[in-house]
Amino acid sequence: MSLVVTVKFNGCNTGRQGIWYETNNPDFKVGTDGEVYTARKVQIPSKQAVFLVSAWDHQTPEKWEAAIHLLVEDEPLNHSRHQSHQQKRSKQERPSEHPPTSSGTLLPWRQHRDANGLRRQKRDWVIPPVNVPENSRGPFPERLVIIRSDKDKESMIRYSITGVGADQPPMGLFTIDAIDGKLYVTRPLDREERSAYHLRAHAVDMNGNKVENPIDLSIFVIDMNDNRPEFSSTIFNGSVEESSKPGTYVMTVTAHDADDITTSNGIVTYQIMEQRPQSPSKDLFVIHSQTGAINTVAAGLDREKVQQYTVVIQATDMEGSLNHGLSNTATAIISVADINDNPPEFTSKMFSGDVPENRIDVVVANLTVVDRDQPYTANWNAIYKIISGDPSGHFTVKTDAVTNEGIVTVVKPVDYEMNKGFLLNIMVTNQAPLANGIQMSMQSTSAVTISVMDVNEPPYFPNRNDPIRHLEGEPAGRLLTTFSAVDPDRSLQQALRYTKLHDPANWLTINTTNGQVFTTAILDRESPFVKDDIYEAKFIATDNGVPPASGTGTLQIHLIDINDNAPELQPKEAQICERLNSRGINITATDVDRKPSADPFVFELPTLPFTIRRNWTITRINGNYARLSLQIGYLESGVYEVPIIVTDSGNPPLYNTSIIRVKVCPCDENGDCTTIGAVAATRLGTGAIIAILICIIILLSMVLLFVMWMKRREKERHTKQLLIDPEDDVRDNILKYDEEGGGEEDQDYDLSQLQQPETLDHVLSKVAGVRRVDERPVGAEPQYPIRPVIPHPGDIGDFITEGLRAADNDPTAPPYDSLLVFDYEGSGSTAGSVSSLNSSSSEDQDFEYLNDWGPRFKKLADLYGGGEED
Repeated sequence: MSLVVTVKFNGCNTGRQGIWYETNNPDFKVGTDGEVYTARKVQIPSKQAVFLVSAWDHQTPEKWEAAIHLLVEDEPLNHSRHQSHQQKRSKQERPSEHPPTSSGTLLPWRQHRDANGLRRQKRDWVIPPVNVPENSRGPFPERLVIIRSDKDKESMIRYSITGVGADQPPMGLFTIDAIDGKLYVTRPLDREERSAYHLRAHAVDMNGNKVENPIDLSIFVIDMNDNRPEFSSTIFNGSVEESSKPGTYVMTVTAHDADDITTSNGIVTYQIMEQRPQSPSKDLFVIHSQTGAINTVAAGLDREKVQQYTVVIQATDMEGSLNHGLSNTATAIISVADINDNPPEFTSKMFSGDVPENRIDVVVANLTVVDRDQPYTANWNAIYKIISGDPSGHFTVKTDAVTNEGIVTVVKPVDYEMNKGFLLNIMVTNQAPLANGIQMSMQSTSAVTISVMDVNEPPYFPNRNDPIRHLEGEPAGRLLTTFSAVDPDRSLQQALRYTKLHDPANWLTINTTNGQVFTTAILDRESPFVKDDIYEAKFIATDNGVPPASGTGTLQIHLIDINDNAPELQPKEAQICERLNSRGINITATDVDRKPSADPFVFELPTLPFTIRRNWTITRINGNYARLSLQIGYLESGVYEVPIIVTDSGNPPLYNTSIIRVKVCPCDENGDCTTIGAVAATRLGTGAIIAILICIIILLSMVLLFVMWMKRREKERHTKQLLIDPEDDVRDNILKYDEEGGGEEDQDYDLSQLQQPETLDHVLSKVAGVRRVDERPVGAEPQYPIRPVIPHPGDIGDFITEGLRAADNDPTAPPYDSLLVFDYEGSGSTAGSVSSLNSSSSEDQDFEYLNDWGPRFKKLADLYGGGEED
């Protein structure tokens, strides 16, 4: 670190605590006393370096700046040391022992001779950087410098360079003449692409042997102002609240210049070129020339008048010099942010509406407001509040999120008979509080008049806290109460009509005009329709309004218990040992009545018959239990019915004589009935045994008759299996007149009349293979079994089975086919022709031949043959 310069500012106490110094060049640092030092090894690419030193004082907001111009010697130095103060330059003389070099020729390798004339290498030169301006126009290749070794007088030296730009990409940018050591640049350089190149120069002999150590050669590209400032965006967006004070920060725009920022080429200055609109002032904003920060400089921002400003910003390099600098522009869009500086105001001082009584969720009125703040924000959203006129809370005001209107709604039913109208006072505010200094408007409150419309309300039954109390057992026709309803429409003077809606036991009736409730049956507390002594009935009251309205009421009747039920003995059956020393039977009673009409109970035996008290005795245990036991030492086993009189504690008391069936049986040593004894004790009486035997006989007779009937049916089915069952014969009901049978006389169905005659000539004379389907087949007839004269009952089944099998295999059994042809007249007839009967001749005929036809034609022969009548 070496001291470069000391800076001082007029009016600043150097070294005083509270003064801060800084520089915009990272190669230099500034101490608290104003001295500028190099922060690292510095290589300055041009003949001068320019940077800024700034100072701040904590006590004042001002900032001071000073430009430092650091000049660089032209001659190469072994160890550079520059000290300058306010453009003052000092120069270090070159050592006299170094041989002079021609202009533009570098001798990087120094040689020294000793006293004996021998050459000795002492040290190498440190080559100063070579500065090359960017964007040079040539011609190319353009010579930069000549590098030469003093050993080139002794032998041929070949020079070469290595590094970025030589043998590394971008290759061929720098070249060197291998013979004379001239270094060239082959095309224009761009500092924004690369600001410095570091090469190494090599010297070798013709055999490739190194004659000198490689020397470093730095080439710096000198910046030229060839780049305009570029904004980071063509459009910048910012915002500032309306009514902001002057000096309020708005936004920052930034531009970057690709040129060297340590020189004027890269130092950008900002300025505002145009503001649109120019209301309320053309100079509402100012921009910091170095930082690009935009602030307000005047008051008057009002979003309700101007919501957005467009500001054109220009950035210029060369420290803002319009003559030499390059410029560029960008646009800053500044939105004026809304604040709640406009209270909401009603469009009218009075609103009105109406509402039917006994209705909720009904919209009464819509309240409209105006608010000039930005819509759909907290500064615009309205909130409504009822401040007077609704002490009972019948109404509420909701906000419509779209229109911002206030919707007055009924949330609690109103009663026309109580309030015929309301006058509400409503205030409107914003969701966000008003800005400082803004007062509420006089139009932020409004009145709402609401008229209540009368409707026909249904009558109602006043709530009864306690049910009416009546003794059970009330007879029919007794007046219980007057169950009347109230009509809310008192001003209409409507008549009410009562009807019964629900009466589960059908005990009540109600007068249709005055609501008096009467009994139609005896009230019974022990009825299943009574729950917890309460009987409920529902009635309807209907007015005569248009349209009619009705209301329902529930009448509860608390039935007071009376002693109307005698007690019942429990249990109904029990068993006891036949010996006197056995345990008794614990008995109790149940009574559906309540105390004091129920327990304690009194148990006693009747006086008649005398055997009851002789054989049994009752001992009281407590008010609900007693013990039944034997009175005598031994009682024969059996079942005994013991009557017991049970009396309750009602006033007057009721009693009941109940029978308990006691099974007396032999017992073991533990006093328990034995199995044999229990069976013996259940012996039946003579009457019961006779009844059981009669039942058994009747059952057996029915079974026998059924079997006989089934056998008869089976026999009839086998004997007349080809005939119709008489029970199934329906010919008396359905007559087929197209049948060619013999009428009622043909009901025996003599199948032999349907068979062919005994002669087979007409069959044998037919051509082979041709036969009528109704003809009797030619062939041997099967042998049917012959039933024994005195058959055994066991052979009936075998006989029927064999006959059925023979009939199935008999081809001659009628009918031969299901189709019967009745126009076939057989092979001949024993009677002559009867065509003469149809003759119309009047001549006498001889009918004597009729006597030869047999007994069947005897009557006809007597009529026409002249025979004598019987």
